[in-house]
Amino acid sequence: MTSRKRLLWQLYPSYLFITLSALAIVSVFALNSLSGFFYEEKNRDLVARANLFKIMAGELVHQENVQAVGEACKMAGIESGTRLTVILSSGQVIGDSENDPKTMDNHNDRPEIAKALSGHTGTAIRYSSTLKQNMLYVAVPLMKNSEVTAVVRASVSVSSIDNELQKTRWTVGAVGVFAAVLAALTSLLVARRITRPIEDMTKGAEQFEKGNLEHRLYVPESLELGSLAQAMNKMADQLDSRIKTETRQKNELIAVLSGMVEGVIALDRQDNIISINPAAAGFFHVTTPSPSGKNIADLVRNLAFLDFFEKARNAMETMESDIPLNDQEKRIIHIRTAPLLDEKDRRSGTLIVFSDVTTLRRLETMRRDFAANVSHEIKTPLTSIRGFVETLLADHEPLSDNHRHFLEIIDKNVNRLMAIIDDLLQLARIEKEGKELKRDNARLAPVLEGAVNTVNEAAKKKNIAITLTCNPGLSVPMDSSMIEQAVLNLVDNAVKYTEDGGSVSVTVSVNGMVKISVADTGYGIEKEHHARLFERFYRTDKARSRQQGGTGLGLAIVKHIMLAHKGDVTVESTPGKGSVFTLHLPPH
Repeated sequence: MTSRKRLLWQLYPSYLFITLSALAIVSVFALNSLSGFFYEEKNRDLVARANLFKIMAGELVHQENVQAVGEACKMAGIESGTRLTVILSSGQVIGDSENDPKTMDNHNDRPEIAKALSGHTGTAIRYSSTLKQNMLYVAVPLMKNSEVTAVVRASVSVSSIDNELQKTRWTVGAVGVFAAVLAALTSLLVARRITRPIEDMTKGAEQFEKGNLEHRLYVPESLELGSLAQAMNKMADQLDSRIKTETRQKNELIAVLSGMVEGVIALDRQDNIISINPAAAGFFHVTTPSPSGKNIADLVRNLAFLDFFEKARNAMETMESDIPLNDQEKRIIHIRTAPLLDEKDRRSGTLIVFSDVTTLRRLETMRRDFAANVSHEIKTPLTSIRGFVETLLADHEPLSDNHRHFLEIIDKNVNRLMAIIDDLLQLARIEKEGKELKRDNARLAPVLEGAVNTVNEAAKKKNIAITLTCNPGLSVPMDSSMIEQAVLNLVDNAVKYTEDGGSVSVTVSVNGMVKISVADTGYGIEKEHHARLFERFYRTDKARSRQQGGTGLGLAIVKHIMLAHKGDVTVESTPGKGSVFTLHLPPH
């Protein structure tokens, strides 16, 4: 892992490097400029001295007073602190403030002398073999009648200039060191001033990381860092509020799930358990201390459940089924699954809800068996009673009007009881066979035509027109006899409860589901009765229903037929405007 440096030690060296580099460049440039300035000033000073001495030495040279020239050089050299030399145009030295001219070489080969002899001021820095040191020479021509008769040379030791420059360098160096120390301290303070608020915010963020969201960061004066600190404080406040809300909701959810009789399991996309409540664990005898994260197939060993879940795990719609647990109590649980969706409405898992319906299913079985058994038992004596009544009514012996009236009442009620028993037996058969219903792909139009033809005679007696609209080629997976019975019940009701001269229409449409609508222009039904229309023996108008000969079981039969087909039946009705009953069949 790469080691990380503090921001201070990333900023400070760069600040210090930039400052010291700038200081060094300025110092070098200043010293070089100063050195050039010193030499330039010394050069001008020597030119001025040589020109002053030339005035005094010119007359002596013209008078050819060599001795006087030498004395003048010595005296002027002492007074000016400068070495002064007079050289004739032939290169002979006739006067020098430092040495005996007689011992000195011919100077025609000196570059400054050669330039002065050409009529210009000559300058040179070179080693003096006489004085054994580097010297700065300035030579000016001595003119007579526009001809150079001699050269006056002034010189000083370069070491004196170097000494002065050295003093200046030491001064500049001392000032530079002081400036460097000051710059280092200033850079450190500036870097520290920038990094300290960031370090404080880092410590505050560490408090946030530890869960101390009530901690608040100091807001620096800097606009950028101040805005950042305020944003982090606001973020911490919002996170604190959200976490408290989430925690409260989670605790409430845990309390609700723990107190539920129903079992609940939430699974992720890989069928691993996200959460499971105690009731669900009890259903499948899950004793693992922490089942979260484990695959559902590793914890639940019920094959019926796993087979159902395999079908439901990829379905985007709700699925439900009854599953036997095959334990000692022979319990039956009702399972309902629904997809869990993420923020993009993509399936992210599955929610499974269990409820123990053992008692309910046993009661339903008992009710069905009781209805079927009682219906069979009652049907036999009723058949006998109806036979005796028919015999008495058909007997040629005369009967009093009262006797005949009472026998007709008995016959009517026996027939009504027989119709009720037939409907109860049919309901019991549908409930029993509906769980294992085999649906064959069959054309729908002939089924509807059979139902309509059955009630055509009754409709003609009331002058009611029945219209059928269905695509002849439409095929639907169904039990044809059951669907015909459901449509027959609806059309029969429509004819019964429609006044003479009305109309009944049967229309089929496909919109995801196959919809069979039976509409009439009859009396209509108040909305308060819609929710209970499909209950057994429920009547909106008991007197009218009995008068029409209804058993109160026709719509219940329709409801159970549709449930057996995984479909539904709905009603829309307005009093005085008729009713529309719609069967919803799944297309596959």
